[in-house]
Order: sequence, then structure tokens, then C-alpha cells
Amino acid sequence: MQLHHLLRLSALPPPKDAAEEAQMLSTLASQLHFVKEIQKVDTEGVEPLRSLRDETAQGEKEAELGMVALRGALEREEIRGTHHRRTRRKRGGRDGDGGEKWDPLGTAGRKMGRYFVVEGEKQG
Repeated sequence: MQLHHLLRLSALPPPKDAAEEAQMLSTLASQLHFVKEIQKVDTEGVEPLRSLRDETAQGEKEAELGMVALRGALEREEIRGTHHRRTRRKRGGRDGDGGEKWDPLGTAGRKMGRYFVVEGEKQG
């Protein structure tokens, strides 16, 4: 009964048969066992994480995004307008690396003009 209650609270469908219910109970039991084992770990004196990234001085330095890294993108921008100034990207290439223009429709299986066609199942 607890499984059905949890499924209802989670907005998940009930099991189709007894075998599927047994599988769900087994999976739930193994997940609960995992949580209990993790809770047993002694974390005394361990600083909690601020985030899941490298927080060492070297890691912070590598993750820093400075003007040198942005130079290529900034060189491709131009300011337009006098009163309502807007920044626009200059045409051509990708961030000054001379790359080819990307064709988003290049891999489309079926196209119609400037659009790609998505086949759907017929309703009825």
C-alpha cells in the first residue's frame, strides 16, 4: 500500500502487474539501502561543498572568464544607433576563427523552404 501511495504522490502510474510491482519494490528497497549507507559515513570535520565544481585556487583561476578569452567575440561586435545604442554582431565567421557558416537545415531529413518538417503520428 505504501508503494501505491508514493506513486500517487509522485503522479506516476501504478504497476501493471505483480511482477512490475515486485520490481518497483526491489528498486525502492535498494535506493533506501543506499541512502542509509551514505548516512552512516562520518563527515565530522568535512567542510560542506558550495557547489559541484573545483573550488581550489587553481580551479577558480581556470574557470575565470577574462578579457583575453572574450577578445574574439568582442572584436566582432559593433555599436549601432545614436540615441538607442545597440550592440550587434558583425556578419561572417564564428567568433573570428574563420569557421564555416553553420547550416541548421543541413541534416534535416525533409525540408519545406526555410523550415524542416517533423513527421508526427496520425491521430485517429
